[in-house]
Amino acid sequence: MTSEIINKYLSNEASEQEVQALFDWIEASEENKQQFIKMKKIWALTTLTSDLSIETVPVIQMKPKNKIRSYLQYAAIFLVFLGLGTTFYLFNSKSETSKEIVLELGDGRMEYFSGKMQTTLLNDKGDLVAKKFPNQIIYFGKVQDEKVIYNTLSVPYGKRFKLKLSDGTVVSLNSGTTLRYPEQFGLNGNRNVYLTGEAFFEVAKDKMHPFIVHANQADIEVLGTTFNVSAYPENPTVNSTLIEGSIRMSEAINPSNAILLEPNQMATWQNNSKKLVLKEVDPAFYAAWTKGELAFKDTPFSTIAKIIQRTYDVEIINENSDLARQNFTGTIKISESSVENILDLLKRDTPFNYSIKQKTITITPIFHN
Repeated sequence: MTSEIINKYLSNEASEQEVQALFDWIEASEENKQQFIKMKKIWALTTLTSDLSIETVPVIQMKPKNKIRSYLQYAAIFLVFLGLGTTFYLFNSKSETSKEIVLELGDGRMEYFSGKMQTTLLNDKGDLVAKKFPNQIIYFGKVQDEKVIYNTLSVPYGKRFKLKLSDGTVVSLNSGTTLRYPEQFGLNGNRNVYLTGEAFFEVAKDKMHPFIVHANQADIEVLGTTFNVSAYPENPTVNSTLIEGSIRMSEAINPSNAILLEPNQMATWQNNSKKLVLKEVDPAFYAAWTKGELAFKDTPFSTIAKIIQRTYDVEIINENSDLARQNFTGTIKISESSVENILDLLKRDTPFNYSIKQKTITITPIFHN
C-alpha cells in the first residue's frame, strides 16, 4: 500500500476502489494498521487549522466512500484522532432529577419553564420585574434600597438557557448549570452572582459596581467584558476564558492569590494545588457551545463523555480502556447530531461495542474469538 493512496484517502480524494483496497490492507495485519494510524496522525497535525474548520474526516472508515460521505452529512460531526492518554475512566454521574428549567424565587416559590407561554414576574407592589419566555428571562431596573432578593435558576442536562439581568448583563447557561443572582441589583455594592456549571457572560459596564462571579473556590471580577466560565462540580478546576475586556481571577478565600487576564487567555484555578495557571487560547473554541456546537481540541474521551452526558441528558459507562486513552479534535452541531451518530463515528477510529438501555449507554471492548 503506497503512501500516495493513503494521502489521497485522508484528503477525501481516493476512488471507491482505492478506499476498499486501503481497508483490506489495514485489516491484513496489525503492522499495517499501526502504520496507517501513524500517517494519519502526521497528516492531521499538519492540516489542522486553528479555527477547528475541518473539511475532511481522517478516521478509519469501513464502508464505501459514497456511503461514508452521506453518513457524515447526516451526522454533522467532524472528529480527528490525534493521540493517546494513559488512564481508564468510568462514568456513573446522573443528571438532576428535574428535566425542566426551574426558577426558585427568593421567597421559596418554584416556577417551571415549559411550553411556549410568555409570562411576567411582578414584585409585591405590582411592578414589572421580568418577562419570562420559554428559553430566556429578561429582568428590568434596580431596587431603590439595600434589600437584594436572590433567585436561583437551574438548567438540567439536555437544555440551555439565556438570562438578561437587571443591569443589562446577558448570561448564557449551558446544560447542567445553576446560577444564583439578584432579581434586581441594588444601587450600592458589587454585582454578585454564584455559578455552578458553565456560563458565558456579556457584562454590562458599570465602573461603580464591579461584577463578580463566584465559582467554587474562585472569584472572577470584571467591570465590563465578555468571558466564559466553566465550573462544574465534578471537575477539580475552574476555567475562565476571556474574549473581550479584562478580568481578575482570584482564590475566593485569599484574594491576593490572583491573576489578570487579557483577551485570548484562559486562567485555570486548580482546587487541589490552590494555584492559578494562565495560557493563551483560541476563545472561539470555548464559546462554541453558545452557538449550538460542541468543540474539541485534542480532548480526551473522558472529557468528551462528560460533555455528551450533559448535552444529551444521558449516562455513559465506559468499560473500554482503549477508547478512554484516545484524544479527539473537531466540532459537533448539537441540533443535527444524536448520541448514536457520535458513537458510530467514534467507533470507526477505535472499534468498540455499545448498548443503550433507556438513557444509559454502556461502552465495551470488542472481544475477538
